[in-house]
Amino acid sequence: MAPDITPSAHGPDRPWILVPACARDMGGHPFHICGDKYLAAARLAGGVPLIMPAGQRDADELRHLLALADGVLLPGSPSNVHPSHFSQEVHDPSLPLDPHRDALTLTIIPEVLRRGIPLFGICRGFQEVNVALGGSLHQAVHEVAGHKDHRSRDQRPLSEQYGPAHPVHIAPGGLLAQRLPDEVEIQVNSLHGQGIDRLAPGLRVEATSPEGLIEAFSWPQARGFNLCVQWHPEWQARSNPVSVRLFDAFGEACRTYQRSKTAPDRPR
Repeated sequence: MAPDITPSAHGPDRPWILVPACARDMGGHPFHICGDKYLAAARLAGGVPLIMPAGQRDADELRHLLALADGVLLPGSPSNVHPSHFSQEVHDPSLPLDPHRDALTLTIIPEVLRRGIPLFGICRGFQEVNVALGGSLHQAVHEVAGHKDHRSRDQRPLSEQYGPAHPVHIAPGGLLAQRLPDEVEIQVNSLHGQGIDRLAPGLRVEATSPEGLIEAFSWPQARGFNLCVQWHPEWQARSNPVSVRLFDAFGEACRTYQRSKTAPDRPR
């Protein structure tokens, strides 16, 4: 039976959550794509996901999209942020890059934070926020002395690739500590080759791996909720109590921001 999509007079509108797309070439044709698990995560947060096209957009289009947004979810991706954005040369040319996504996300991130739009960054999204705010990345964490190999094992089943890989220690006094008050460490998956080298000015470390690699951060100066994590909380999120709490917090912030749009004195 088809769902009833007639307008409802009951209950508040669900917040719009923008999810930036990746750019892919398929058969010589450019496509904008986004993993379904990220759209499912936006729905788990109580929002309506809206895929945001990759590439350089004109300023007017970006203003319209950000005016619509009640939240932004930066998804993970197989591609890496181009190292030219943190003054490095490409370390491994065999790894995928996505300059069209870079052009979109690195442009909007500072403005999203300035406006106080709730922001949740995952894996590549975590790395994008650090770079957009002036930080840098290790292009190959496994080659850095003192760090473990955090890459996925692609030959294994997905359930093993996304299974618990290592603990992260939650920093006291931060956003994660507030949202997970009963947790000192949590188990996370690990599917990343790049990682934080220099943390951008003003960012606060929220969690670290056993060897000290930054696994989560936030920007306390921002007016709105923001949290970026290196792991993948969207994977089977409904069955993961930690993931549910994180997406609940994000969704709550999106609804609060949505309500604030009608306030006459809301800063622009």
